Amino acid sequence: MTVRVERTFEFPVTPERVWAFIADPELRARPISVVDRFELRNEDGTEATWHVELPIPLIRRTVAIRTRDVDRREPEFVRFEGRSKVMRVTGEHEIRETEEGCTLTNRFIVDGKLPGVERFFERNLDGELDNLEAALREYLELPA
Repeated sequence: MTVRVERTFEFPVTPERVWAFIADPELRARPISVVDRFELRNEDGTEATWHVELPIPLIRRTVAIRTRDVDRREPEFVRFEGRSKVMRVTGEHEIRETEEGCTLTNRFIVDGKLPGVERFFERNLDGELDNLEAALREYLELPA
């Protein structure tokens, strides 16, 4: 089973301001509740390892997910892929300018390799996107 989720947020700011958040791997990782820590693997921030704690019975320690940006077009689009022993994740962040500011469309696909991984993300991915939106609004100094 594959879990897919897409959500779009609207912001009354320029695309460049949203890009500054989305392009920063630390700012993207920090709001995700299951991320224990992360490490950059290169200086430009396009490769990182996310260490996640999944509350799944078969997983008793953090899981290292090696991520890399596979398509990056500043300030409008980034697509990344992450791989680990328990899952594969693909994410996209697309920023489009509007008359009032911009929109940020987030798309995620999670393919689990162990029982329970997809079920966890099916139940929790929407909430994690709420966390991402709240962190971005805080970063942009906008009301929640």
